[in-house]
Amino acid sequence: MVTKPRTAPDAGVLPVPGLPDAPRRARRPVLMAAGLALAAVGGLGAYAMVSQAGDRMPVLALAHAVPRGQVIGRSDLAVAQVAPDPALAPIAVSDDGLVLGKQAAMDLPAGSLITLASVTSKAPSSAGKTVVGVLAKPGQVPAGLLQPGDSVTVVETPAAGATKVSPVPETVTAVVVSVVGPDANGSLVVNLATDAGSAPQLAEWAALGQVAITVQGH
Repeated sequence: MVTKPRTAPDAGVLPVPGLPDAPRRARRPVLMAAGLALAAVGGLGAYAMVSQAGDRMPVLALAHAVPRGQVIGRSDLAVAQVAPDPALAPIAVSDDGLVLGKQAAMDLPAGSLITLASVTSKAPSSAGKTVVGVLAKPGQVPAGLLQPGDSVTVVETPAAGATKVSPVPETVTAVVVSVVGPDANGSLVVNLATDAGSAPQLAEWAALGQVAITVQGH
């Protein structure tokens, strides 16, 4: 009887190591959905901004500073584009008739929007009077105190080099209509309204530069 040699099972055969799991596929559908959502939100935001920009309306603003009491002319106005806001009450460009020819109710800074509260239709302080322009150099007018509507006293000052000085200088009372300047030299043009009888005297003093403007403290 022939006996076959036994062979150890799996002799010489090494176990096959386990293969690593295949890499999981990225969850692309989820990421794509998130990207689409973000794109949609961004698109809506851009649309809202464009829509808001398209809703802007032209309104009146000031091209430069206008002092209180000055009559507003077309050259004082500029156009600003603003979005409608219930907190604002600007005047549309088409309604400029509500502003032109009226006085500034307060000191209005350059670039500010004009509202109905910015102007007043009261009679100008120069009504029935003669307006004289006075070039006032530094020292001839109180610095920073003069405002349209102020009642002032204009004092005649001695001529340069005068040896005789009147003990009681002549004076003229007037009302400030507007103040323009200062210029590069610090001088102001003060427009003063006075009665017709005093206007020639005031104009002569102004031409000679023999004026000092006094105002009661605010």
